[in-house]
Amino acid sequence: MASPLRAATWLVHARRRSQMKLGLKQMVCLWYSTQGKNIEKVLIANRGEIACRVIQTARRLGIQTVAVYSDADKNGLHVSMADESYCIGPPASAESYLRQDKILDVAVRSGAHAVHPGYGFLSENTEFAELLHKEGIIFIGPPSSAIRDMGIKSTSKAIMSAAGVPVIEGYHGEDQSVDRLKSEGSKIGYPVMIKAVRGGGGKGMRIAMTEAEFESQLESAKTEGIKSFGDDVMLLEKFIETPRHVEVQVFGDQHGNYVYLFERDCSVQRRHQKIIEEAPAPGLTEDLRRSLGEAAVRAAQAVQYVGAGTVEFIMDKNGKFFFMEMNTRLQVEHPVTEMITGLDLVEWQIRVAAGEKLPTLQTDLKYKGHAFEARIYAEDPVNKFMPGAGPLLHLSTPKTDSTVRIDTGVTEGDEVSVYYDPMIAKLIIWAEDRPTAIQKMASSLRDYHVIGLNTNIQFLADLVRHPEFKAGNVHTDFIPQHEADLFPIRNITDITLCQAAVAMVLLQQKDQRKTRVTNILDPHSPFSQCMGTRVNHAHSRRIVLQDGNKDLVVNVSSEKNKSFTVKMMDKKYDVNGWLEETGDKMKLIADINGLKSSCHLVRRDNSIHLFTSDGQHELKIPVPKFLEASGGGGGVDDAMAPMPGVIEKINVTPGSEVKTGDPLVIMIAMKMEYVIRAPRDGVIEKVFFKPGDTVKKAAALVHFKESEES
Repeated sequence: MASPLRAATWLVHARRRSQMKLGLKQMVCLWYSTQGKNIEKVLIANRGEIACRVIQTARRLGIQTVAVYSDADKNGLHVSMADESYCIGPPASAESYLRQDKILDVAVRSGAHAVHPGYGFLSENTEFAELLHKEGIIFIGPPSSAIRDMGIKSTSKAIMSAAGVPVIEGYHGEDQSVDRLKSEGSKIGYPVMIKAVRGGGGKGMRIAMTEAEFESQLESAKTEGIKSFGDDVMLLEKFIETPRHVEVQVFGDQHGNYVYLFERDCSVQRRHQKIIEEAPAPGLTEDLRRSLGEAAVRAAQAVQYVGAGTVEFIMDKNGKFFFMEMNTRLQVEHPVTEMITGLDLVEWQIRVAAGEKLPTLQTDLKYKGHAFEARIYAEDPVNKFMPGAGPLLHLSTPKTDSTVRIDTGVTEGDEVSVYYDPMIAKLIIWAEDRPTAIQKMASSLRDYHVIGLNTNIQFLADLVRHPEFKAGNVHTDFIPQHEADLFPIRNITDITLCQAAVAMVLLQQKDQRKTRVTNILDPHSPFSQCMGTRVNHAHSRRIVLQDGNKDLVVNVSSEKNKSFTVKMMDKKYDVNGWLEETGDKMKLIADINGLKSSCHLVRRDNSIHLFTSDGQHELKIPVPKFLEASGGGGGVDDAMAPMPGVIEKINVTPGSEVKTGDPLVIMIAMKMEYVIRAPRDGVIEKVFFKPGDTVKKAAALVHFKESEES
């Protein structure tokens, strides 16, 4: 820090003043009085990836760090990285990461000079920012007044309109009656976007395509608004079809200086949430880029913004843009801005919070090259991007350097929890130009290997290779528009099947050499069940593999000098293959009928996982019938959990009569609500869980009485 001032004495007096009730104007004055102090220790009021990210910069600046964690995160990476760490409660966010009193208590006890809120949780909570300033602790973020003004969408729209920032047509009034809202919707013209005024992240947002569906969509948005933000006040906007989502990174300091750090395109989304971002936005002229940046600065100036903020715009096909909202915090996708500017935005946040001027003027700011960020999620894209949870049994990532970066909060063996967002990591790529960056992203995604739960890695790889994405023709409806291409029916190829069969033979031979015994074949091992009874000389082996529910039969004959003959149906392949090991990674090198190929492979339990040029494949060795029968699981008369989660509410009891589609159980998973509905008409016989219980995927939740007809 440049010429820091020690603040210990001031902090004592400030904490005494915290007992007084202060008005908003006094609070703003107090906010400015707390800034400009020495920051020697910072508490990160967050978890996972962003907590690790802040710790990295703080460590480089010589600042001590304090981590907080819930019971679910006691072994978290951010906990081990920090200089100090404190448990703040049970796994549920409402009992830990959202508890302002507990975090404040840790800040005071640890002697933290400042709190960095990360994103999510309390990062845009006005009361939390004010509470910290009352205690004389620096909030690494904007004044609480800016958070308040920008946090209420109707208020922010009025402020932006007065500041000359383009605002989309809509209704932001106080009359929230259904009749008034419906009337305003008709005036705007359908389709209409319905938004919770305190919303964000796609929550409390619905689209009414016609007047007939307006009331049902309004009710749905209100319900989610109450659940997510404790507020069901709505605003209406004209819905722009196939728009682009373009946002601008802005920064302000306490001395009245403002800059914009160019724009990011975040158009490709699912459930109104971003999954891939890039900077700069493709296809923009320099004049349009400058207009966006200048509008974003006007927005920041209008609320006397200090620190890092993001002004989000919606852009139509003609390049006309409108203010959507301002996020008064650091964004998940900030690394792409860092990659094209060479700046550390967390360092800027800390320096500005400490009272320093912005280190660079607008005229000196330049960008270079192109960057992408892909969010790696534990989710199942094929199943409507259903979020998942579970252990990271195997995790192997691409090599990182100055052009390939991975921001994460997990390591192999960690658990992706049902209590928090299912993001595993962010893969960030930089190159001199957009086509090269896309090529590098596709290559890096091929080298990102996860076993233990479903991920969106294959989906992202298909996405970045799509011709329209390569052309820069992105918009918020990109995924549904190209659904057929992005969700292809995948059949395992003969080449991959050859690789799997030969890999199994080579792995078994490797085991034999390691133990030096002829009875290495453990009769309980699934890998021994597919092998022949003769060892150490050429013979034919019949191997059965399962691709999903499909049995695949392959015959492998071992020849001399690492060569094999592989037969399947009426096809025959001559294969030369061998294994290469580097550390804990294993690779199969093969020549199949003259075609050279390679793939990474992992053997776990009764499965072999292959990571090939066309994606990840899991092939299982069939489990004997007697073992399969004892495996448990839900039956045809059970309603089962579609994912791991926490039971929030049970709507039925034994004896309840239900109709098909009736809500049985409400689950919370990854901060989202899911309703499990009755699969058929019937009577409930058993309910297996109670509210608050954690359940695994496919767990039977309720059991129906057997039908009299059956």
